[in-house]
Amino acid sequence: MKVIAVRFKTGGKSYFFDPADIDLKKDDHCIVETVKGIEYALAVSDIQDVDESRITVPLRKVLRKATDADDRQVAENASREKNAYRIAQEKIAEHGLDMKLTDVEYAFDNSKIVFFFVAEQRVDFRDLVKDLAGIFRTRIELRQIGVRDEARSLGGFGACGRPLCCSEFLSDFVPVSIKMAKEQNLSLNPTKISGVCGRLMCCLKYEEEAYEELNSTMPALGDYVATSDGMRGEVSSINVLRQIAKVLVENGDDKELRDYPAADITVLRRKKGKRGGSHASIAAEDSPEMLALLEDEAREKKSENNRNNKPSGSEQGGKKDHQDKNRGGNQGGNRDKKPHNNNGKNDNRNRDRRGKGERDKQSGGESSGQS
Repeated sequence: MKVIAVRFKTGGKSYFFDPADIDLKKDDHCIVETVKGIEYALAVSDIQDVDESRITVPLRKVLRKATDADDRQVAENASREKNAYRIAQEKIAEHGLDMKLTDVEYAFDNSKIVFFFVAEQRVDFRDLVKDLAGIFRTRIELRQIGVRDEARSLGGFGACGRPLCCSEFLSDFVPVSIKMAKEQNLSLNPTKISGVCGRLMCCLKYEEEAYEELNSTMPALGDYVATSDGMRGEVSSINVLRQIAKVLVENGDDKELRDYPAADITVLRRKKGKRGGSHASIAAEDSPEMLALLEDEAREKKSENNRNNKPSGSEQGGKKDHQDKNRGGNQGGNRDKKPHNNNGKNDNRNRDRRGKGERDKQSGGESSGQS
């Protein structure tokens, strides 16, 4: 099936559209119809044949190739976005809201304005929306984003000196963890493995699979090993990329460092503790900065899981009805059983009283006979 891939934002996702017999090429601008309305997009590929399994049905069509009037409309919207950003900043300050405005986006047909902001807590911005709607006389939408999305929107340069990956070519944010930095034997200093967003750098994921494969064939620091030339000793350092380990071998009464390929080493005894860990790395992992980074990572994973696992309204309603039914059934069953249980308890009490009375009579009779 013939499709063309288009993108709405720099560094954003690309989507397939039906070219509908329109002559489009890569880097051409076009007007497409989306669920949000009419949008201005950039073709990031030529018209190509794609298997239908990769296409989301129904496939929407490209309305037309962008004209000079469309280009002028986009330029006017860009100037309006700057004005809307300034006004929104003033209104946020007036209402005293704890939120940071990051970007403003006008719909192509001016039917909607989206304000993107970052905030640590939930913000009640209903009064702000009313003020903005009264000023711009159009639909207003405020969308809260994360710090990674903020970095993608604002752009910038990473520690490598290149533009941020998220603003250049990354379409999705992949999960990144401290384990990846350990696997690559990187410094656990948060300032060296964190990006401009304050989270772990996305590029830690790029070579993760290669390092996992290479590390699987290497001994760990401190392992007691045997070498191909009959020597034995402890691993003092490793070079994962070159697949070479330095071993402190026992040569008689002396010890010396020798380099051995990973294939010539047999591990006799594993060192207890963390694989490849050193005192410096363990101390860095326990530092307040690293602990804060780990907390941010855990919080981000939890919020992502909540978004992915959040049930729809119908599912929530179904669960609530089911719970109500179960609660009602249980309560009804308890009400039915309660009189029966009470009667049983009363019967037991009556039997105890009768038995006690009989015992008292017997004891009384015995005492009178003795007297």
